[in-house]
Amino acid sequence: MSEGSTNRPEGLHEQTIARLNNLDAQVAAGFDAYPYSYPKTHHASEVLAAHTGELTAGDKWEGEEYALAGRVTLMRHMGKAAFADLSDETGKLQLFFSKQDTENFDPTKKIDLGDIIGVKGHPFVTKTGQLTLHVTSWQPLVKSLHPLPSKFHGLQDEELRARRRYLDLMVTDGAREKFQARSKMIRYIRNELDSRGFMEVEGPTLQVTAGGAEAKPFMTHHNALSHDFKLRISLELYLKRLLVGGFEKVYEIGRVYRNEGIDRTHNPEFTMLELYWAYTDYSDIAKLVEDLLSGMAKEVHGSYQFEYQGKTLDFTPPFARVDYVGALREHVPELDFDPLDLDKLREFSDARYPQWKAVPSYKLLDKLFGEYVEPLLSNPTFVMDHPAVISPLAKKHRTRPEAVTERFEVFCSGFELANAFSELNDAFDQRERFEAQSARQAAGDDEAHPQDEDFLLALEYGMPPAGGLGVGIDRLAMLLTDSDSIRDVLLFPLLKPEGGAEGTEQTEG
Repeated sequence: MSEGSTNRPEGLHEQTIARLNNLDAQVAAGFDAYPYSYPKTHHASEVLAAHTGELTAGDKWEGEEYALAGRVTLMRHMGKAAFADLSDETGKLQLFFSKQDTENFDPTKKIDLGDIIGVKGHPFVTKTGQLTLHVTSWQPLVKSLHPLPSKFHGLQDEELRARRRYLDLMVTDGAREKFQARSKMIRYIRNELDSRGFMEVEGPTLQVTAGGAEAKPFMTHHNALSHDFKLRISLELYLKRLLVGGFEKVYEIGRVYRNEGIDRTHNPEFTMLELYWAYTDYSDIAKLVEDLLSGMAKEVHGSYQFEYQGKTLDFTPPFARVDYVGALREHVPELDFDPLDLDKLREFSDARYPQWKAVPSYKLLDKLFGEYVEPLLSNPTFVMDHPAVISPLAKKHRTRPEAVTERFEVFCSGFELANAFSELNDAFDQRERFEAQSARQAAGDDEAHPQDEDFLLALEYGMPPAGGLGVGIDRLAMLLTDSDSIRDVLLFPLLKPEGGAEGTEQTEG
């Protein structure tokens, strides 16, 4: 027998003291306060699956013994007996306790909601037709020192759900299923790419030059090297170095970090899939994207069609395609000139959208596109051939080299899911574009792409023609789990610290 902790702090909540007293009673009865393991044989879902079909009240299977472990989420006392709900990773199973069956120690008087226990017993069917485990032996595994949020009201506060994700997973219907679906989605991507001969790799998170996207990086300092580093904003430039080195199909699924605002579809740290495929172009990548996204929908939902925020999305390939510049001309009111004429675009914007006067001229293209075109893209849609001025890493279009690049983005339900290029491998062209970005950076644009001399040196050794792709895993998870906010598919989204109040919130009720 082990004893409970004796160094209990002062000023504990009265509910915590009551729970510790129950723990003391369990220890006095001969139980370990904190046992090392429990010989669990089954999950709740397995017991339920073993007894499907029509159940008749009074049915019992005394010859079948199951050992389960999980958290007590409901307790109903009935004299010298009690019913309880035991929840584990797979679901919930009702338990029946009788004092005479549990070694003359009435567990129900000392079990608190939230406790994790182990039970052994045989299944039977109650008068109401519910499959239940008749507990013949049990063991407390750990005492919960705080009451759970109300079973019937759960965690209503969205901020608290994100901040106390462990509570959210305990009591919110469907919370665990969202993250299981996310895991299934990522596993599908890995299996599919591996089956196509791609190799998974890992690039550095700390970088001297954070490139591959237009974004403001987070800064940090390495003491031993006495040097400032940046957290990566993209996976791109190191994966391309691997193409230079001779690998032909590489991918990485990893975290990237951007020092930007937080909203429904943005979190400063998020998960990206990036892949690079030598000797292909963006047309080959578009076919791969269709296969990946449509197959993933089928894997998670069993169909190409599924519901998102009250609307039916259709991931049946092939996906629709629209031209970037053509869509601007079609949908932006009074835009009667070539939007790639940035001087005219500046005049047009300043007259009609004074709130954008501080926005660099070349970024007005994406501002207008986001305002007028993106909300129209409900089902997955390829937006093709982006302007060169906003695509510093994409190859010039083979038939319109002065205006646009071979780049597409995939939009769905009004936000971006993926970004792909025919990758630029002309080292001199790349240097020229980096220098233009550096000039913007010097002029105060802290999101302009920095000049990466080591990457340029790698290109000078020769990178084969290639197609590349970046996919936002979190936004894709939003769609596939019917989540309105990115924080709902991140186990631990970035939140503003609570200061001294953190960890002291009451979650009762």
